[in-house]
Amino acid sequence: MSTIDTMCPTVDEKAVSTGMGRTAARPGPHAIRRVLAFYLRWREKRESRRVLRDLTDDQLLDIGLTRREAMTESRKSFFWN
Repeated sequence: MSTIDTMCPTVDEKAVSTGMGRTAARPGPHAIRRVLAFYLRWREKRESRRVLRDLTDDQLLDIGLTRREAMTESRKSFFWN
């Protein structure tokens, strides 16, 4: 086996046989971390929209937003970026 084969094997070591002549990739070891990161990002967005909703007009003026813009942002659903 050459050095390049060691670094980049031709056979996918993460592949699993499905029994029908096909291979399927196994889930990565960090799938739980990705789910956790997704959940934490969702919580962060949710909390920041709640805080934005509760700011006073003076505080909104300080950050350069109108009440309407703040309300529009705070009403966005989970699926918005």
